[in-house]
Amino acid sequence: MDLRLILELIEKNRGKVAGVALGLIFGWFAITYGVIKAIFVSLCVIAGYYIGKKLDEQVGFKDILSGWFREK
Repeated sequence: MDLRLILELIEKNRGKVAGVALGLIFGWFAITYGVIKAIFVSLCVIAGYYIGKKLDEQVGFKDILSGWFREK
């Protein structure tokens, strides 16, 4: 199979490739460390991604926290 074809398929199906990769990583963590620890690591990764994304968007850390803990 040609490398250009593989890269083109990955580019066209970026979400599916990311989903499969995350599924494989979570499965490996669940088998190696147990389901509870794998869920904890997954939540830490999601929180880190969210905070990093907001910081890339030039949103201050205080704004992120105030969005989570604002009064109703």
